[in-house]
Amino acid sequence: MSLEIIGITVLWTFLFGYVILGSIDFGAGFFNAYSIITGRQHIVSNVIQRYLSPVWEVTNVFFVFFFVGIVGFFPKTAFYYGTVLLVPGSIALILMIIRGSYYAFELYGSKGYKGHKGYAFMYGVAGVLVPASLSIVLTISNGGFISMIDGNPVLDYVALFTSPLTWSVVVLSTVAVLYISAVFLTWYANRAQDTGATNLMRKYAMFWAFPLIIAAVGIIYELSYHNPEHFSRILDLWWMFGLSFLLWIGSVWLIWKRKQYGAAVGLLIGQFALAFYAYGISLYPYLLYPHLTIHEGFTNDAMAISLIVVFILGLILLVPSMYLLVKLFLFDKEYVQGIKKKE
Repeated sequence: MSLEIIGITVLWTFLFGYVILGSIDFGAGFFNAYSIITGRQHIVSNVIQRYLSPVWEVTNVFFVFFFVGIVGFFPKTAFYYGTVLLVPGSIALILMIIRGSYYAFELYGSKGYKGHKGYAFMYGVAGVLVPASLSIVLTISNGGFISMIDGNPVLDYVALFTSPLTWSVVVLSTVAVLYISAVFLTWYANRAQDTGATNLMRKYAMFWAFPLIIAAVGIIYELSYHNPEHFSRILDLWWMFGLSFLLWIGSVWLIWKRKQYGAAVGLLIGQFALAFYAYGISLYPYLLYPHLTIHEGFTNDAMAISLIVVFILGLILLVPSMYLLVKLFLFDKEYVQGIKKKE
């Protein structure tokens, strides 16, 4: 296995970690805001706050690792993506600042912020718009939106925002966030022995389950027109997407039957892992079609080996840290039931 493949695999793994943890975080914020606006905060807000309180500060660690790594392993990505992502990236940054500011005031500020519908609305909307803005990168990477003018990449915003593929990706990212979060929070509320919150989050999970599959199929359909080469490679990996679909059926069935919510979360993670890595494999070897491949934009071998070692050590450090976070806070019996407060 070449250093390029090892490097992109490590980065893809960090990105997958961010997708799962970020989705739970963003979705939890949206459901919390939605419950406040609709007057249901007495049902789910306590459970959601107990989840968000210990983890909201650490979710972005995975994204920071990925961002630093993509520039370190593939320096040319800074040249191609740096300018064209200035607007989408700035929007995502502003949205993250809004979310972080709201939660800091919510957790540490005066009581005037707690339950305020206006602040909650901005927080919830920002939560679903962050993944939508970041997901545009997946659209751009499929080519057709960047032209080289005087040797510099220029993004065609009109083509990008009028492309059906762009909006298919945005819809999938939004629906995936809400589905992942709803399934996890169903399990978490059940662990908290909160029947009202469990039933409500279960309804949300069932509601978003089928739009998720429809949105995923929509992207594949749009790719068949936008990038036939990428579409053909996806068809070659049909078995991975097929297994992902079977895991989706299993998780939905468990939620529908109201049993083994933990197993449903495990199936969900497996479902998204298969689809996520299959999509990554189907993109190979392109980082930006057709301008940049992982071979053309790769750093020197000495730098690559150093980065691989550092990132693997970082992953080894992060996994036990996340385990301790889950063990000591999220699934501590007294904490999850609201008996013990986070210090």
